[in-house]
Amino acid sequence: MRQLPNILIAAALAILLLMGSVFTVDQTDTAIVLRLGEVVREDVQPGLRFKVPLIETVRTFDRRLLTMTADNKRYLTSEQQDVQVDYFVAWRIENVAQYYRAAGGGIESQAITRLSPIVEGALRSLINRSTLRQLAEAGRRDSTAGLIDEINKGAATLGIKVADVRIKRIDLPDDGASGTESVLDRVFNRMRADREEVATRTRAEGNERAEKIRAEADQQAQVILANAERDAAKIRGEGDAKAAEIYAGAYGKDAEFYAFHRSLEAYRGALADGKTTLVLDPDSEFFEYFEQARR
Repeated sequence: MRQLPNILIAAALAILLLMGSVFTVDQTDTAIVLRLGEVVREDVQPGLRFKVPLIETVRTFDRRLLTMTADNKRYLTSEQQDVQVDYFVAWRIENVAQYYRAAGGGIESQAITRLSPIVEGALRSLINRSTLRQLAEAGRRDSTAGLIDEINKGAATLGIKVADVRIKRIDLPDDGASGTESVLDRVFNRMRADREEVATRTRAEGNERAEKIRAEADQQAQVILANAERDAAKIRGEGDAKAAEIYAGAYGKDAEFYAFHRSLEAYRGALADGKTTLVLDPDSEFFEYFEQARR
């Protein structure tokens, strides 16, 4: 019975040691194991893990995307235009041990403090070599797309990887927080007006060109019709001459038949519609063949 307290104490110590040697890493986290303040294991994956109790400690860090925002940062464009820029950065921990050392024990606020000048330096370089119009034409996302690699060269020393940098707004310093239209919006409006002017001028030039083409087409049509009428008249003249030649040949062979044929053509032309009324002398030569047919 005297040994019972000692057994209970030993059991309690064993339970405490066991509890102190087990830890869990969540799915959204990563962890490092420290031994007397020194990193002995890094990038510990999610799940149930073990450590040396009392000697080793565990620090966990969120491995999801984190954000950093900055407002009203002043920069100069290439045309020496002073602008205020709001931006945000999406980043994550890439090397947890390096992040722990660089951020004063993995303190997120210290990591942001060290990351901010890296981002601002790259952003300043971009804006200093760009005009306001170039930034607007590139778009708030495209204008910063080339900065990520440059920023990550410096961020790698912090164990951080930047996934995205985005300009949220660009304003003139005197716009104030209450401004409803940003500088980018005004630039876009000026660009839209310029494009509308170009479109109007292009439409006017197109209409002028269309009128010229229509006039040329009408002129060509008149020339074609005139040539066609000339050719038709020529062909008709040649046909009439040929017909006259044929008629002359026929007349030379049989004058009576030729006279009869010409009379039939005259009858056909005069009486074709069936409504013609002729007032002629019955002894007229026009009725010569009618008289012969009657006899």
